[in-house]
Amino acid sequence: MTRQLTITIDGPAGAGKSSVAQGVARKLGYVYVDSGAMYRAVAWLAMQAGLSVEDDSEAITRLAQTMQVEFRPTNGDQHLFVDDEDLEPRIRLPEVGALSSAVSAIPGVRAALLDTQRTLARETGVVMEGRDIGTVVLPDASLKIFLTASPEERARRRLEQLRDKHPELTLGQVLADQRERDMRDSNREVAPLRKADDAIEVNSDGMTLEQVIEHIVQLAEGADGR
Repeated sequence: MTRQLTITIDGPAGAGKSSVAQGVARKLGYVYVDSGAMYRAVAWLAMQAGLSVEDDSEAITRLAQTMQVEFRPTNGDQHLFVDDEDLEPRIRLPEVGALSSAVSAIPGVRAALLDTQRTLARETGVVMEGRDIGTVVLPDASLKIFLTASPEERARRRLEQLRDKHPELTLGQVLADQRERDMRDSNREVAPLRKADDAIEVNSDGMTLEQVIEHIVQLAEGADGR
């Protein structure tokens, strides 16, 4: 790479955005920014404070405005620290993920996190993933990817991730939860999930993780003028 790019990877839940974005960032020597982790952190803090999205949106917004966020390499991985506390893997709990979707629809929360995400993108080459990165957060990004897969494939992958900690879960339950989240994310009033007009769609059905990563790296090299 001869210049630092901003690469966005958007897509629905279970599409593999985090694993792909981490892999792309690692191959390019870029910073990986997990925007969803920020919203999960707000959701976790709200749960710990006993706040509800319906009744306490202003208080949840204040949490988002005051928390100090930092992504740090930890044990060969990347963890999200909030106010100098490592919140991995607590923010990855299913109940936190479910609440984060509702939290992310609060306008004040989105505004509070938007500046942080844009500042990170200005400082160095980044791979940032989420649901509205290419459409709202970084509309002028160098390369925009919309990563997707069939609903059944996304649910199967999610079930594999949760199987050890939640052996009672079935594919049907995961698929139903995913469909509900897809509908909520796509129809929310604030920054709904959608493909940016200039995004390249990548359907990962039938592809390995490494194949998806390599495909996007090649697209990045093309965007770099190679």
